[in-house]
Amino acid sequence: MRERRAATIPSVNREVTLPLIVDDRGTLQVAAADVSRLLRTVGGRWLRLVEAGEEGLDEDTVAALTIELAKLADRIDVACIAHSSGAP
Repeated sequence: MRERRAATIPSVNREVTLPLIVDDRGTLQVAAADVSRLLRTVGGRWLRLVEAGEEGLDEDTVAALTIELAKLADRIDVACIAHSSGAP
């Protein structure tokens, strides 16, 4: 029996909800596209906060973290494309 739930992740005065599915063995399943979208969304929100002049955020640090989140999202996307195309 598969159970479907949602996880709410607080993020700077907003919440992001991801659908979570637990398989028959109790293993948590999250769609890779949802994860890569979440990573890009978090980075984008951080950048908008910096642009809006939010106190306590270092522009260079936010930029570096956003770039790393985007790189991770890209790697997830590439791995999914390779998997779905049957590439080794």
